Amino acid sequence: MADLRAQLAVLREKVAQIDRKYAAEKPRVEPCLIEDILSGEVVETPFGAHFETERLYERHRRHGSVGFGDLFDLPQNLLAAISEGLISQSHPSRWAFLDTETTGLGGGTGTHAFLIGVGSIDEAGFRVRQFFMRDYDEEASLLASLAAYLERFDVLVTYNGKAYDQPLLETRYRMVRAWPPFARLHHVDLLFGARRLWKLRLDSCRLVDLENQVLGVERHGDLPGELIPYYYFEYLRQRQAFKLVPIFHHNAMDIVSLACLTAIVPTAFGEPHGSLFRHGADMIGIARWLLASGRDEEALSLYRRAMELGLPDALLFRTLAEIGAIEKRLGRDAAALETFADLTASPNPYRAHAFAQLAKHYEHRERNYVLALEMTHQARNIEDSPELEHRETRLRRRLEPKKSKRRL
Repeated sequence: MADLRAQLAVLREKVAQIDRKYAAEKPRVEPCLIEDILSGEVVETPFGAHFETERLYERHRRHGSVGFGDLFDLPQNLLAAISEGLISQSHPSRWAFLDTETTGLGGGTGTHAFLIGVGSIDEAGFRVRQFFMRDYDEEASLLASLAAYLERFDVLVTYNGKAYDQPLLETRYRMVRAWPPFARLHHVDLLFGARRLWKLRLDSCRLVDLENQVLGVERHGDLPGELIPYYYFEYLRQRQAFKLVPIFHHNAMDIVSLACLTAIVPTAFGEPHGSLFRHGADMIGIARWLLASGRDEEALSLYRRAMELGLPDALLFRTLAEIGAIEKRLGRDAAALETFADLTASPNPYRAHAFAQLAKHYEHRERNYVLALEMTHQARNIEDSPELEHRETRLRRRLEPKKSKRRL
């Protein structure tokens, strides 16, 4: 019994020590303000205050394969082709490159854009201005200042901005009872052009991957995008602004890469037959865009150049099938026949389709029902379908000897 009392006494003392340890007042950590660690200023507006910072990338510097000085000299009609003619003439100094960092990745009315970066081109180089709300009550001030800043531009350039950034910001403007400033701006979302240009060759068309694969830039110590909301929430709880520095850097690098890719992607659409291409797969992407625009002859020329540059087998067979379809649509039966015959020469996913196209040609163009039946039979052996079965039945019926009428 005495041993039990002794053990309880020791346990009580340990509990008391723990209580005293955590009852002691924690040392107060002084807040670290963003304006103390980043160059910039606290901007006052009729709606409150917020923080802004700006950085200039001088024109003699480069971001991978693109020089900042080259951006100012980009042609004023550069965006015409990629915008389907909506932006026929616009000087690069009138383009705003926008990217946001938000409190969530899913969007919705509960998601805020706490950091908004806007890049611009001028004679001195490339500028990135960043608008930051130090707390939620600074949102109206930030948005008002952003709207005023965007008045100097005619074109908005984003990466996935049509689906994410612009709708999110429009929602935030409406939440603070203000008009969104985007209606008068022509919007170029570079994501669509980049996907069309590089998706056949690259595993990913994320901005950071294109930065590496196309521009030749390797980011070091970058903050993954999925962690950005967490870092901001930590700042709101602890008021330690040094944790935000990687977010500002991440946002600036995204905008810089977006601007440099704008010097490349629209050029591919504006000059599809130029010397920009080094990979056949990239040319196929532009050729399909030309095809969708009704420019069959240009598309066909680009398809053939892509094959000369070299294509992986899977893409090569599909390209041959598409070339055959174009030649057939243009009424060049001999060229289409030759292309489809090439496709039947080796096992590939389009072999059955090629045999079926040959069967159609021999049946309808040459009235060679024997050869048409043979092509149909070959197609059915590879990949059968009700259409092929019906074609074979029809051809066999055509080849049956006609029965003579009985004489009365």
